[in-house]
Amino acid sequence: MASELSKETLTSAKQNEKKKDLITLAHGSGGAAMAGLINNILKPIFNNSWLNEGEDQARINMADLLADLAPSDQNRLAITTDSYVINPIEFPGGDIGKLAACGTLNDLAVGGAIPRFLSVSFILEEGLPVERLAKMAHSIQQVAEQEGVAVVTGDTKVVPRGAADGLFVNTTGVGIIPSQRSLGCRYIQPGDALIVNGQVGNHGAAIADVRDGLGFTSILKSDCASLNNLIQSVLHQFSSVRCIRDATRGGVAAVANEFAQVSECDLELWEAELPLHDSVKAICELLGFDPLHLANEGNALWVVDSSEKDAVLAQLLSHPLGRNARIIGEAKAAKSKPRVTAKNALGTSRIIDLPVGELLPRIC
Repeated sequence: MASELSKETLTSAKQNEKKKDLITLAHGSGGAAMAGLINNILKPIFNNSWLNEGEDQARINMADLLADLAPSDQNRLAITTDSYVINPIEFPGGDIGKLAACGTLNDLAVGGAIPRFLSVSFILEEGLPVERLAKMAHSIQQVAEQEGVAVVTGDTKVVPRGAADGLFVNTTGVGIIPSQRSLGCRYIQPGDALIVNGQVGNHGAAIADVRDGLGFTSILKSDCASLNNLIQSVLHQFSSVRCIRDATRGGVAAVANEFAQVSECDLELWEAELPLHDSVKAICELLGFDPLHLANEGNALWVVDSSEKDAVLAQLLSHPLGRNARIIGEAKAAKSKPRVTAKNALGTSRIIDLPVGELLPRIC
């Protein structure tokens, strides 16, 4: 009898120990479990003086926000927010943590902003391994450290099993736009060059490959990356950049259509000049995708004054995230309603509309 009791006690102890390694509803209750998760897992990862104050908000001195900027450049604040629900949360080339940090920093950088701070909110599903949460948090912190950005505040919520796919992330970014920078679609003019800094469609194709088991994972990875350093290096040297937009959901096609509508210019893309990974070509042929509609997470569409297009291209090519950069088209005066077209090697053009429906749901 004693032996049986000891076995039951041991089994119960093992089960309780295992539960400690999983997210429970108690981790979202505001009590001891939640405090333990924050203080023992998340705070040590995102460790900095602002976060460690333990307040409900980050209290930031203006001097920290405006560091290294001349007084004349301290007049515009950039704020962006985004939520990430990608499935699967780990994929070739990254994970939801890296994606969330890079995506939000990119949204700041493409507007000309210098990123300063991030907030991070996690929505966790009951049963998620705590170790996996820590891994995603480390991914966020790694990107933040790389870009000189601090995660200064955040939030954690827990939902019951089945209410989420393990983990969702929301990130908000804050940055400063130097006064001499003024980027926007409205500045596009006929004759401007269209440039991409990397291969088109790698992220979307990589996610499709994982989901459908197409077998390209050993040679194709998501392009998930922070473009901040690349963008700052170009904007520091050239004032001829009209606008930049990271080509995420909807791909280059969606961004080009947004540019055309705002600028009231036609945009012509040259399909023969698109930098495409061989695996992306193969996946598009297999699944009937247009690479222009596939998402990118480390690739942007740049519009540059034609007078400096070659110099800007050379600068992009000198950077690791721009080694596949290519001029892929130009802006033209619209004859009627602004539109986007793609011209093939034979000189035949087709209209590129905004994607209809959801090509690949849960892509970011």
